[in-house]
Formats: sequence, C-alpha cells, structure tokens
Amino acid sequence: MYIGRGLAQQKQLSRWELYNWAWSIACDVAIYKFCGLRGVLYLVISVLLGFGLHPGAAHFIQEHYTFRDGQETYSYYGSGNYFWLNIGYHNEHHDFPLVPWTKLPEIKRLAPEYYDDLAYHTSWCAVLYMFITSSLLAPQSRVVRTLDAHRYARKNLKVPSINEAKQLESAKDEFVARLKLAADMSMEKARARSIAKAKQQ
Repeated sequence: MYIGRGLAQQKQLSRWELYNWAWSIACDVAIYKFCGLRGVLYLVISVLLGFGLHPGAAHFIQEHYTFRDGQETYSYYGSGNYFWLNIGYHNEHHDFPLVPWTKLPEIKRLAPEYYDDLAYHTSWCAVLYMFITSSLLAPQSRVVRTLDAHRYARKNLKVPSINEAKQLESAKDEFVARLKLAADMSMEKARARSIAKAKQQ
C-alpha cells in the first residue's frame, strides 16, 4: 500500500527507503525459499484483506487524507472504535502519542474546546464512499513534506512552556478564527471549481 501511495504521489525515494526496499525484497525471497509460493500468497492476501474495501481499513483514509482544506488529520467518532481499539481518535493520538488507546476518549472529553470544532468522521463506510466517488479525493490528497521541512520543524517548532503558552493565549482565538475562515473559503473555492467543471462537461 505504501509503495502504491508513494508512486501515486511521485515521491522521490530517500536512501533509507532504498535500504527498506532492499531489506523487504530479501525477506520476500527468503519467505519464498523457505515457505514456497503459498507463503508469498499468504502475505499478498493478508495485505488485500487488511487494506481492502471494508470499514476497518477506511481508517487509513480517515486519518490523513485532506477532506477539509486547512486541516491535516481527522478523528472518527463512531461505533467502530469499540472493535478497533479506539483507533479513530487520531487527533487525540497525535497530540498525546504516549497515552494508551483506552484513555483516548477521555482526552476528547476533558478538552472539548480543542476537538469539538475540528472536522471529524462518524462513518467509515461514508469515508470509503467519498474516497471512491469524489473527484476531489485521490491518493495524492495528503499533506506531503520534504525531509528538510521535517527536520526544520523538529528543530524549531517545539511545544511551548506553560509561561510561553500563557503569553500566546491572547493571540490564539484570533489565529484560530482566521484559520477557520481561510479553510472555509478554500472549501468554497474547491466546490465552485467542481461545479464549474461539471457545467463545462
């Protein structure tokens, strides 16, 4: 799946990704040698079942595909969380990666001001349907950063201390309002482009 996504995004391979390819191919050859074709087919079928057209696999789309301009990650608040160990609480997981899956709903309950205004999903079936039928969604519908941008963010964008956070609090509401307005305007522009394109056809 990740190879296919990388090819769809025309992503340049890094040195470590090339190492990963070499290691993966070596493992596949070893599996074929020791387990035969049945071992390789088992892995292929497992991937197809794991990432196939069923609701649980939709969380790969739900988490990081951009359904609303200006928002990069999305949570899912539906009954599937009972069966898939709260995997839908993705924004909460990003904010607190060391919190166990059993406590992720508690984060949302304790801090509704940070999560209630974000776009979210309530149906993985609807996520699959939108991904297949929407002309605005494709494997490229993700935020992609260069390695240099990632390194810059890791070095320079740090979580502020309590005192720094208090100083930033006054500007936060204005910034969030401007960000939401920009996101809504971008969505309206995307809808207008889609309608105009449909009328031309």
